Amino acid sequence: MKLRAFAATLAALAVLLALSPSASAADAELKVVIFPGLQSLPLAIARDKGFFAKRGLMVEVTGTPSSQHLREGLADGRYHIAHGGVDNAVALAEAAHVDVAIVIGGNDGFNHLLVQPDVKSFDDLRGRTLAVDAPNTAYALLLYKMLQLKGLQRSDYVVKPVGAAFLRLQALTKDRTYAGTMLNVPYSIQAERAGLKDLGAATEAVGPYLADGAYLLRSWARANADVLTRYLQGYLEALRWITNPANKDGVVALMGQRLKLPPDVAAQTYDIISDPVRGFAKDAAFDEAGFRTVLKLRAEIEGQWGGTPPDPARYVDLSYYRRALAGL
Repeated sequence: MKLRAFAATLAALAVLLALSPSASAADAELKVVIFPGLQSLPLAIARDKGFFAKRGLMVEVTGTPSSQHLREGLADGRYHIAHGGVDNAVALAEAAHVDVAIVIGGNDGFNHLLVQPDVKSFDDLRGRTLAVDAPNTAYALLLYKMLQLKGLQRSDYVVKPVGAAFLRLQALTKDRTYAGTMLNVPYSIQAERAGLKDLGAATEAVGPYLADGAYLLRSWARANADVLTRYLQGYLEALRWITNPANKDGVVALMGQRLKLPPDVAAQTYDIISDPVRGFAKDAAFDEAGFRTVLKLRAEIEGQWGGTPPDPARYVDLSYYRRALAGL
């Protein structure tokens, strides 16, 4: 069932991000890996509105079923750029010793803890199984910290790797032995519509958090600085188009048609991502305070760096981002 579901999601993603047939043979070709969902929106808009094409870019997008697949594909050179939880970049650098750099920010992930209807409080999660993407990265660490702040230690519950958000939502709706999981929009909205209960936003418990960003191999960035700058410009132009209130109807229609969302879910999702304070960061600005939380969680929960998080600059290179902004 999971394989069929993932295949269907990738089919929808292929429609959403199909390459323009008019692209020139001389265009630079980029391979991008993302988690299916909202992260595909700027890429779809950049294609539909010609923001990539006018910069001489052909962008091929592949959906990933898990953080592990994304990290391995980036490290192996199958993909040039990854969009997803920036904690994956830290994991690549520290666990796999891959020289990666985060080049733009994104948002706080819009993560909420969704649980089965019988869960009345955080304490009801004791002894239960929670679904995660991968047990040692990104939103799993965010989940552990949120639960710790609510009085639950890591030994009080079991986690099981399930994969990306849409797979975790499917797991909870089909198998009630999964007591809860961390979900972001639109999956958190769909989960509530399916009868699951929202125990709150992760950032309300943990504080500022940088979830999504784009990252890549430093060696590839150095060798393709101009291509990367043009890619970021196309991406940022699309992001500006999405968050312009005048374009709401068009974005909602796109989400409904190509992400297979009901109109009310698409509209609610748009209101969340376009919020000037809590939505997509303006021009994908890098949230250093949020990234410090990412490093703090990895130091505290995974015990890395002797428990003391390093300087965020170790994993970040915003020079391409600044160059892209200057040229817009």
